[in-house]
Amino acid sequence: MLHWVQYIRGYVTIKVWGYSTERLLNLCGNHDILVWDITDHGDYDTMNISVRGFFALKPLLKKTGTRAVILKKYGLPFFMSKMQRRKMFVAGLVCCLLFWMLTAGYIWNIKIEGNYVLTEDVLLDYLEEKNVHVAMKKSRLQIEELEKALREDYDIITWTSVQVRGTTLQIYIKENDMPVYDQISQLEEGKGMDLVADRAGVVSYMITRSGVPQVALGDTVEKGDILVSGAVPVYNDDTTVRKYQFVESDADILLRYTESVSVKKELLYEEKKYSGRQKKMFLLGIRDKEWNLKFGKIPYEEYDISGEKKQVCLLDGLYLPVFYGSKTIQEYETVKQKHTEEEMNALMQEEWYKIITTLEEKGVQITEKNVTIKKNDNNWVLNARMQLEEAAIRPVPTETEPALSDEEEVPLEEGTD
Repeated sequence: MLHWVQYIRGYVTIKVWGYSTERLLNLCGNHDILVWDITDHGDYDTMNISVRGFFALKPLLKKTGTRAVILKKYGLPFFMSKMQRRKMFVAGLVCCLLFWMLTAGYIWNIKIEGNYVLTEDVLLDYLEEKNVHVAMKKSRLQIEELEKALREDYDIITWTSVQVRGTTLQIYIKENDMPVYDQISQLEEGKGMDLVADRAGVVSYMITRSGVPQVALGDTVEKGDILVSGAVPVYNDDTTVRKYQFVESDADILLRYTESVSVKKELLYEEKKYSGRQKKMFLLGIRDKEWNLKFGKIPYEEYDISGEKKQVCLLDGLYLPVFYGSKTIQEYETVKQKHTEEEMNALMQEEWYKIITTLEEKGVQITEKNVTIKKNDNNWVLNARMQLEEAAIRPVPTETEPALSDEEEVPLEEGTD
């Protein structure tokens, strides 16, 4: 506390030498002049003294035959004196403080942690729909409502925490380790669900757990044909339909079909040949606006631009809507090259792998395949004819009208059989 008082009032470090330094220190004590950090250097002494004490020291120096000079100055009075001569610096400092105070009430950065299944882009789009975005006022942010909405709208999120640190909105989430399935049944009261073909094909596998099968193994179906009906008939003694019980159809069904794929790859291709010449330019940005600080025109006909930019962060979590960075401009020349036979083989193998991977991701099995590669002077063509199997089915509401029940039957007239 004493240090801050001394700093506010101001103090100096002085060098004292002469006939009787010890007597000077005794007189300072008698006149209530505070000195501290006294150091003996042999021929002279150094010490700290307040500004007021230094001015009161003049008659004591004359009386003791000693001399004193100021070595260093400390404290607020000397700082303010310097600032009076640097008005532009003071104006800039005040503007920076005002800008800092103004921007501190907004969100300038959003961080999301703990997400694995849900991508950051998906969550950022969701936040945008909830009017939570960069450059929003902190006062408009409803933290508890946002946490509740995240848990309700995404079943996979089991825990979430939203915090504001400086100008950063920090969102922590925890996802369910087990896969989440939609357990809400589409079956309404008095309604059923059919399974229909999602494409044309031949039924190659079928096991029905609920519902009434409408096709058998080996049958050819078209897209939209009913494979399993959700209307289960209940018969009278005379084999007429008395009524229908509606259920949600459940079955494992595979459809077999044939598909052809053709991929063409050119032998000639364009390649960028970099010359090694490059230029750098700096960039500055505020929010969505960006300015390139380039000197002169770009002297290259063909070039690539790469770079990076960073957001200004004063303290941990305290971001400002200001960006800076640099860009590198690299010159290149477009030249035509020709693939070797080994390269073409590798490219065709890569294309075939992409086809297989895409089918596997969709749950499609390849039962038979016939792959050929046709080589021409200008290109290679991969032709593949495949026999595929997949569970190409989807549920739709049952459209079967309910049959007339016993309670709704018309009673017979008396005397009739």
